[in-house]
Amino acid sequence: MNQRTKIFLGVIVLLLVVAGATLFILDNTTRSRAAEYNPQINPADFTTEITNKYFALPVGKKLTYETTQQGRVTERIEIEILPETMTIAGVETVVYLDKEYKNGQLVEETRDYLAQHKNGDVWYFGEDVNNYVNGILLHHGGSFLHGKDGAKAGIWMKAEQRVGDSYRQEFYVGHAEDMRDTVATGETVTTKSGTYTDCVKVYDWTPLEKNSREYKYHCPQIGALALTEDLETGSRSELVKVVQP
Repeated sequence: MNQRTKIFLGVIVLLLVVAGATLFILDNTTRSRAAEYNPQINPADFTTEITNKYFALPVGKKLTYETTQQGRVTERIEIEILPETMTIAGVETVVYLDKEYKNGQLVEETRDYLAQHKNGDVWYFGEDVNNYVNGILLHHGGSFLHGKDGAKAGIWMKAEQRVGDSYRQEFYVGHAEDMRDTVATGETVTTKSGTYTDCVKVYDWTPLEKNSREYKYHCPQIGALALTEDLETGSRSELVKVVQP
């Protein structure tokens, strides 16, 4: 074996050692982060009767949103609370059907699973996602369920709103790590569907996407999201229609 070959093999071995060490560190970091967040879920503490004043979900409720950018409608979202439930890790959850259309074509269909804790907080137990391109189902990226592959439930909407609160909405390391901060209360919001008062303003973000930052306004008159302001694109998604059962 000549000197050049020895050097080459030495470099390969070194790279393999570095790669192995890096993977070991990343794996330990992931495990450590997962261990830091460990919500205690007792199925007996939850109900499908979601009455949170900022996020009420009676069966049959329908919401329609339109996103505008530079005065042009670019997206429509249709939401419906279905007359069925999904049991996840012993917790019976409400099925929140969310359909997203761009240029009139369905691009994403999501079934979110939610339940209300006895203290009034609404918890998020996962989602099944269908992603479409040109009307064809492409993949299920973004899906996760509490208790599966280390994924954990989070709080979608607190019952008591205190400025400065920060909490996890979901936790699936590297895949779903949405966070929510309470920014203000007593806000007034005007959309195409009406003017709403006493709204809570929250800041939604995720460490997984540097360009994903939004302000959202949830209002008690509709028990739902009324307005989303995307801080990156400047777009505005507002409630245009609400149907209460």
